[in-house]
Amino acid sequence: MKQDATLQPFDPAAALAAAPARPVPDDDNPPTTAADWEQAIVTPGGGVTATLAALRRGRGPQKAARKVPTALRLSPEVVAFFKAGGRGWQTRVDEVLKQYVEQHS
Repeated sequence: MKQDATLQPFDPAAALAAAPARPVPDDDNPPTTAADWEQAIVTPGGGVTATLAALRRGRGPQKAARKVPTALRLSPEVVAFFKAGGRGWQTRVDEVLKQYVEQHS
C-alpha cells in the first residue's frame, strides 16, 4: 500500500497553537446565555438514553393488582379470531371469559 507523504501524525499541541484566540462566530451555534440555562434539566451521566429515562414519567404503583399473570393455551382458531379484531385481543378474551363466569355462577 502506497503511503501519502502529506499525512502527518496529529499533534494536539500544534492544533491548539493554530486555533484562533477567540471563538469564531457561528450562526448555527450561537453562544448560550444564563436565560438558556434557567430551564436546563441536570441529570446524572449516561448520555442521551439516561437523560430521556430520567425525564420519562413512570406509571407509578398500582393501587391493587387488577389482573393475574398466567399462561393459557388456546386453540389456534380462537387466537386467530380474537387477533383479527386488532389490538386489545387479550382484553376481549378476558371479557368473554368474565361473561361465561357470570352466566355459570
